Amino acid sequence: MAGNFWQSSHSQQWILDKQDLLRERQHDLLALSEDEYQKVFIFFANVIQVLGEQLKLRQQVIATATVYFKRFYARNSLKNIDPLLLAPTCILLASKVEEFGVISNSRLISICQSAIKTKFSYAYAQEFPYRTNHILECEFYLLENLDCCLIVYQPYRPLLQLVQDMGQEDQLLTLSWRIVNDSLRTDVCLLYPPYQIAIACLQIACVILQKDATKQWFAELNVDLDKVQEIVRAIVNLYELWKDWKEKDEIQLLLSKIPKPKPPPQR
Repeated sequence: MAGNFWQSSHSQQWILDKQDLLRERQHDLLALSEDEYQKVFIFFANVIQVLGEQLKLRQQVIATATVYFKRFYARNSLKNIDPLLLAPTCILLASKVEEFGVISNSRLISICQSAIKTKFSYAYAQEFPYRTNHILECEFYLLENLDCCLIVYQPYRPLLQLVQDMGQEDQLLTLSWRIVNDSLRTDVCLLYPPYQIAIACLQIACVILQKDATKQWFAELNVDLDKVQEIVRAIVNLYELWKDWKEKDEIQLLLSKIPKPKPPPQR
């Protein structure tokens, strides 16, 4: 996305402090451990990815939807809105903001129903319970909580520029791009500017591909390397968590532990 990141609402309102983030989560962390909380968000990032791919959305739209999802719960408990309702709502809003084109409500609901039935039946015994009116109502609530700050700067553009500047081949770009996608399953998109995330993902890719010749290039970058290393650690920790996680066996129990909204009083 063109424009000046430093003057954007993303820079000025949505680069959060880690302690503030943890404080906002205290209610949910009474029900879930920190690892369990992250696993829940890995699962719903996967849900958003699958829904986006089935709707044939660009990765940029899927990434923006995932950031909206994470921003909402950075300021709200999981009990405020069922994540299964918020996930498609974020996709609907992101597709409008990223000018992908309008997704028809009926198509969105039908893709949600088929994805829950075919791809996520191990997590949900029931059918997808929401309808168009729920998603439209949720969209207003989401907009209000995002404070109408809808432009999200992603690491993909700076990543392309960095790889070009480095003079490297497609293999490095492909791997770094995948690591950027994986980084959406951590908190880094809430805590750091996108160019720092791009550098961290590129650094991990260079280590994996054993590109020792790039060390000098990284050393000459005018960037806060401590912050870059914090991002690298967050992504490496994600891979450690992922490696041992048996999602299909554990997710039903985890979802049952999420704090639930109180049902409205019976009339």
